[in-house]
Amino acid sequence: MSVTETGATIWLTGLPSAGKTTIAYELAGRLRGEGHRVEVLDGDEIREFLSAGLGFSREDRHTNVQRIGFVAELLAANGVKVLVPVIAPYADSRDAVRKRHQAEGTAYLEVHVATPVEVCSVRDVKGLYAKQAAGEISGLTGVDDPYEAPESPDLRIESHRQTVQESAAELYALLSERGAA
Repeated sequence: MSVTETGATIWLTGLPSAGKTTIAYELAGRLRGEGHRVEVLDGDEIREFLSAGLGFSREDRHTNVQRIGFVAELLAANGVKVLVPVIAPYADSRDAVRKRHQAEGTAYLEVHVATPVEVCSVRDVKGLYAKQAAGEISGLTGVDDPYEAPESPDLRIESHRQTVQESAAELYALLSERGAA
């Protein structure tokens, strides 16, 4: 890493199966290929290792998002590009993370992977939509639990209208424009 390596948190929010994690890993590969220090804080992994024991109540979701935001800011402040593909369904939780980054002087970008629920339910990467439809689970974000889409994200990606590579390239262009790539 060069001494001038600039860290940043890139938060990808969106519904389950919107494409957040796929885009994050695609971009991470490109950034690593250019020699950047990169970490992906995958929401599922964080829940297993950092937020085990939390449920899916509004309060628990907020706590989970704040924990992830803390770790992301810590890494970004130390020169790491941190890609965070996490639903983070509530605007106030995401705003609190943004404010933490601003208070610390750490770059933060919010990206809305704006894939319609109809497309997500067809993709259904983890089978959540099928389980919800069968009555096996409840509280699915965007179906029977709220999702507050960002009103003015730094970037809105419509992953259902372009390839993963195009989505990652669009995000890379934003990072370059903001001096973070």
